[in-house]
Amino acid sequence: MTPTLLELLRSVDTPTVCNAIEVAQGKRGFNDFTRGTVQISDPTGVVVGKARTAKIAAKVPSTEDPAVIRERRMAYYKYMSEGTDPSIVVIEDEDGADTVGAFWGELNTTVHKAFGLAGVLTNGVMRDLGDMAPDFPVVAGSVGPSHAFVRVTELDTPVTVFGMTVRPDDWVHADRHGAVVIPADLIPQLEDAIHKTQATERIVLDATKADDFDFSSFEAAWSAFENART
Repeated sequence: MTPTLLELLRSVDTPTVCNAIEVAQGKRGFNDFTRGTVQISDPTGVVVGKARTAKIAAKVPSTEDPAVIRERRMAYYKYMSEGTDPSIVVIEDEDGADTVGAFWGELNTTVHKAFGLAGVLTNGVMRDLGDMAPDFPVVAGSVGPSHAFVRVTELDTPVTVFGMTVRPDDWVHADRHGAVVIPADLIPQLEDAIHKTQATERIVLDATKADDFDFSSFEAAWSAFENART
């Protein structure tokens, strides 16, 4: 991941990245993206980074020794503090459709931002919307008031969030649309693919700005668009 590509990824939305992956692969059918509607703490926020992963649960009290729970939580924070820049937190809430405990609020966003992390992707709950750390996007499943019995259950492990599987150190791009895992083998091609995606879309978009735009000019622009994509 070059600095130039990283800067470019921070400037585009997740649908553009999905389109660029298809351009780089030369086909449709890429599958490593989220399903469903997400909530985001900052509608303009974009987060890109290598995944630091964990799982949590909160619906019911744990039957584990409190000392074990605390030890795992401290191991979690140590793990998060050791990530290389840029990193994104990706957390699976194991309560699934019954997520109730907010792990992400003022305290955890501030701590994780201070550790140098870029943001969060989780199917879980967020809260403290007016007090979260600035410039630290949280893409979550829902908003709620309580942390319930939230605790870390696993860390540094594959997780599934909104139907998308993320492994430690996967490159993830996320915004208000959802998230996508960037295939490692496509990273060298991705910058050119993004520029090609943007250029081909402009063929149609620019055509619509003409005073005499009609179906015939649209058809011609669309044909040029399709040819440019191949």
